Amino acid sequence: MFGMLRFLINLLHRPAPVEQPVAASPVVAADLPAVVIAPPAAIPTVQVASTVTVPIRPVNRALVASTGDAIDELDIRTQILNSFLSTPHGKLAEIAPLHASALDRDPLFYGHLAVWYAGRGEVRDHKVVFVAHLLTSEFAELREVGWMQLQKLPPHLVAAVLDHAKRVIGKTPRMLKSAMVSYLRALESNPERFDRAALRSKQDLKHLYASLRIAPAMRAQQILFDGNPPVGSSLLALKQLAQATEPADQARLIIEQRIPYTIAVGAIKALTPSVLVALIDVMTPQEAINHLAALKRRGAFDHPQVKALIEAKIKAAEHDTRVSTLKTTRALANVALDESTEALLTEVTDKRVANTARITRPTALFVDKSSSMTQAIAVAKEVAALVSAICSDFRVLAFDTETFAVTAESPERSAWEHAFRMVKPDGATSIGAPLAKLARERQYVEQVVVITDLGENTAPLFHDAYAQYVREMGVGPMVTIVAVGGSNPQFLKRLRDQGIPLTVWEFKGDYYALPNILSLLSAPSRAELVEQVMAVPLPRRGA
Repeated sequence: MFGMLRFLINLLHRPAPVEQPVAASPVVAADLPAVVIAPPAAIPTVQVASTVTVPIRPVNRALVASTGDAIDELDIRTQILNSFLSTPHGKLAEIAPLHASALDRDPLFYGHLAVWYAGRGEVRDHKVVFVAHLLTSEFAELREVGWMQLQKLPPHLVAAVLDHAKRVIGKTPRMLKSAMVSYLRALESNPERFDRAALRSKQDLKHLYASLRIAPAMRAQQILFDGNPPVGSSLLALKQLAQATEPADQARLIIEQRIPYTIAVGAIKALTPSVLVALIDVMTPQEAINHLAALKRRGAFDHPQVKALIEAKIKAAEHDTRVSTLKTTRALANVALDESTEALLTEVTDKRVANTARITRPTALFVDKSSSMTQAIAVAKEVAALVSAICSDFRVLAFDTETFAVTAESPERSAWEHAFRMVKPDGATSIGAPLAKLARERQYVEQVVVITDLGENTAPLFHDAYAQYVREMGVGPMVTIVAVGGSNPQFLKRLRDQGIPLTVWEFKGDYYALPNILSLLSAPSRAELVEQVMAVPLPRRGA
């Protein structure tokens, strides 16, 4: 591999004037930078607790449905699950009340949900707050789960856990410090891993040591606090990179020391073709996708061999858990790429979605195209591409006061982009119109997703159309509303008063959280999804 890169470096290196670097774009993911350091080598073995003593809180008088009946355990867990899956990325302090409420209502379910979400959820803010609340819980079993989950986080998220515990929850118990000491000692025991962590998250590591008054090991002290990295460390190589003037030497240092793209690009005064090849080689799949526009601007796609390197990075995103599912489709929307690279990005997205779940229930997507619904149409393209990739019985209907079908030739996002190209926002709003059309045409669905601002102002109204559909088709579909740019409590109250099974997702511009919808749609029922969450074992440290 190095020989091929050396060949490319020699091939592309020219004595012509070099291009001055532009500021590197930040690596942006669903919520925090897509930087993940592999778990420390010294993580204890995982055991499953045979008994768990965390209780279910007694039903609170505040948790009484509008009918006057107490909400049972399954209903509480379903409400908690819906809340998490329908809450997009936001500031940590803003989602903290949701976690505090869930932990208070059902501590046992909260623990299982934290472990389940760590492997399935797309919003990293939630993963941070889960660990912070687990480590500060009154229940020893949950603190144990938090201890184990923290060992799997990258340093910048561990620092976020500490800050959230101190500033929002207001406490840093001994278990939290113990977990962080173990985390840092495991990093220190592996110099190569520690160097990678320090390259990307030096300030976060310093923050952890200093805030908790943890004495660093000698090597960590040299790197983080003394500014005197030892021979052979990546941090020393970074200093050498900043001083190097020959492109070949710069490329060699980047490749041999695996200096991350976002760090290396800030240390180089001039970006030559040979250095560009080296930077691509050390990119993570997420970084390659994030920086497609910059790579194209620098001419990387003009060389077949370099283009092949980029596409290999994109291909690796299929199974990389650090990559946000919708990063690829958002890249397609923001960068004009050639046909083969666009096809590869689409293929990667489809495979990532297919690995997530399968939707077996007949599903319909209703898209509000009334006046000012430009964002609803944009969201619909993403949702349609996600759902159609894993659902064989799927239909899309756009509506204002009238309804018409939107069909794509394939599940790729580009196909849905083409299908929606002439769907323009205009007209009044009848949210019941598409469901009434399905009833007239005897089309059977078990769940519907409605993307709308909830501003219903024209008959047929949705709750009336729903009642008609139940009478004529003998089924009451599950309803998931993606609320875009508006709120209408009266509309939602009518649906709940009629007993319509309803989940509301408030969309605030976070496209990267949209894949969470798949978990809502893929389970045969909310009860079964709760069962799946509870089936995830709670990890414990080995004896």
